Amino acid sequence: MIRPLHPSEASIVAEFYHDIRKDTVPVFHDIQGIKWYIESFLLPRWSSFVYEENGEILGWVDVHQGMLNQLYCKRGHTGKGIGKQLLDFAKSREPGGLQLWTFQLNGSARRFYGREGFHEVELTDGANNEEKQPDVRMVWNLI
Repeated sequence: MIRPLHPSEASIVAEFYHDIRKDTVPVFHDIQGIKWYIESFLLPRWSSFVYEENGEILGWVDVHQGMLNQLYCKRGHTGKGIGKQLLDFAKSREPGGLQLWTFQLNGSARRFYGREGFHEVELTDGANNEEKQPDVRMVWNLI
């Protein structure tokens, strides 16, 4: 089931976000900092949702004003269709189109989004992101 993220669950999401991110790029924020960001910026705009199964949060998506800001699945739960369900949910919230940024070195994300109809439209050297890693902007269904 996909439902809104509750404030009491911000630490759960922050933990698996922190865990997954370290697979691809340096992580600059600790779990408390990520939790603070979720609570202070994402929750007030009602843009974060979780995928829950049997009482356990297994995925998280944040979508706001045509931007897919976050889409992560808990370690051990990728490749099971959870990410696709979260992405389909995000598309239903923004039928006019979505865009996102991912790192160029994250080949699995680029392949996933490509299979789901996103197109790569911009490559950067990473100078404008916190991690200073080359990234790619991808779009879906933008008019």
